[in-house]
Amino acid sequence: MPEVVSSDGTVIAYERHGDSGPTLILVGGTLMTRFRHAPLAALLAGEGFSVVNYDRRGRGESGDHPDYDVQREIDDLDALIEHVGGPVLLFGMSSGAVLALEAVARGSEVRALALYEPPFVVDGTRAPMPADYVDRITGLVARGERSEALTYFLTAGLGLNDEAAAAMRNTPAWAAWEAASPTLPYDGRLMSDTMSGRPLPAGRWRSVGIPVLVGHGGAGETYMANGAKELASLGDNYTLHVLPGQDHSVDPHVLAPVLTSFFTTGRPD
Repeated sequence: MPEVVSSDGTVIAYERHGDSGPTLILVGGTLMTRFRHAPLAALLAGEGFSVVNYDRRGRGESGDHPDYDVQREIDDLDALIEHVGGPVLLFGMSSGAVLALEAVARGSEVRALALYEPPFVVDGTRAPMPADYVDRITGLVARGERSEALTYFLTAGLGLNDEAAAAMRNTPAWAAWEAASPTLPYDGRLMSDTMSGRPLPAGRWRSVGIPVLVGHGGAGETYMANGAKELASLGDNYTLHVLPGQDHSVDPHVLAPVLTSFFTTGRPD
């Protein structure tokens, strides 16, 4: 498995799909390993991109560090970019979209950025994330209560009701989620005050001047659509695009053509 070493010594594992064309790095969301994006990576490689699909720290085959900071995850991305040669194209999914956006704001070498459904809560269309969410989920993880941490994430973080969260325990994904559950506090800290039910922090991403595509599903949650719309209103370099019939579990066969068009022509269709 190819790997790079981040600035704090953490080993970051990745796969590369396609050996020619512009380099495109995929950033996964909460609990995701690189296997979630493998079908999308293969499709994009078939469209002429050299796709880097990696495990964020603490997930899959990547290492971790006991002291988490969002900057460490940005350093991971920067190590990948330096290794493959920047500037690169960048795609982020869910909380990974927020990490990708933050990386660009902090100076990572990226020439175009595409995001899908950053899970912002900017109004009253769903309950905000509790103010003590990070402290509570950090405590559950520290005590080894992984199943409880996952349930708390599904209810307080994703906004599922208790019945829906309980039903998730019987899905094939539950064991993989438990393995990645120690990273739940990471995404909680990454999202910070962007799930408060208030408008996005003024000026947080003002320095982002590259082309940015902000996508959301036409059949998805209203709060995510509203968050995408607010983000896309930040500047003329942001483009909003709706994927009809899609929700947060977007079909890679629908997403890949949109990304291909945006990264090659500057337009999503």
